[in-house]
Amino acid sequence: MARTKTETGHILRKMKRYIPLYLMMFPGLLYFFINNYIPMAGITIAFRNYNVKKGLFGSDFIGLRNFGFLFKSDDLWKITKNTMCYNISFILLDLLLGVFFAICICEIRNKKARKVYQSAILLPYVMSIVIVAYMVYGFFNSDYGFINNTVLEGLKLQPVTWYSEPKYWPFILTFVHCWIGVGYGCMIYIASILGMDEAMFEAAKIDGATKLQQIRLLIIPLLKGTMITMVLLSVGKIFYSDFGLFYQVPQNSGTLYSVTDTIDTYVYRSLLQIGNIGMSAAAGFYQSILGFIFVVTANLIVRKIDKDSALF
Repeated sequence: MARTKTETGHILRKMKRYIPLYLMMFPGLLYFFINNYIPMAGITIAFRNYNVKKGLFGSDFIGLRNFGFLFKSDDLWKITKNTMCYNISFILLDLLLGVFFAICICEIRNKKARKVYQSAILLPYVMSIVIVAYMVYGFFNSDYGFINNTVLEGLKLQPVTWYSEPKYWPFILTFVHCWIGVGYGCMIYIASILGMDEAMFEAAKIDGATKLQQIRLLIIPLLKGTMITMVLLSVGKIFYSDFGLFYQVPQNSGTLYSVTDTIDTYVYRSLLQIGNIGMSAAAGFYQSILGFIFVVTANLIVRKIDKDSALF
């Protein structure tokens, strides 16, 4: 009995010691509970014939009927392929370019200049996609766009009707995404590099290591954990697409659907005609399940290669 009281007192003292940490953690946990966990009840809409009057749990259960909207579609393979291929290329380019620019910026010794470059590379990420879409339109408009009227005209080439030529848009969308998205990952890699021990680099210089050798043998191995984490987080959204990038940037041009249509844009256009919330929820559930499978699979592969770098 005395031992039990002693153990209880020890546990209470330990909990009291960590109360400030629990209080600091509480707002974040509350946010995740409200924003991420409570809305999970909406998953049931994917299996119901949702009726506003009957409510979320009062609507009629219809099983997998809502999923027929996607799986019976002739475009399912096309939109899934587009979503996956674009996201795989985005993940690889974000990783490579993010690390490259992070290393370049960290090599700038002038702190003011470094801050200017950091702000410049992050600015597109915080810019509205509507503004980005109009900027792209200003470049590629057939009549008065910069590319046709300045670049192609200067090279004595024929103007191109960009918004009617699907073959160019995989490259345009990839470029626009990199311009927008590389900055976020770059900031994380910069923070990781600046947090590395300077003594290691000084020792490497004394041993005669060149800058490329320092990057290959010190920076890249030390960045490995951050890089793997960023890739695994991106893999979780591999079946989601940036709606603004694929809908607003191509100006919703029908002739470009073969290369710009993704799961998100296809569902949006279909729901404008059908107006069925249950089908939208089914598409979201489909994306979530596939994303979960990919994250678990990628994490298992990472765990086999390097257990310490795995997320779980």
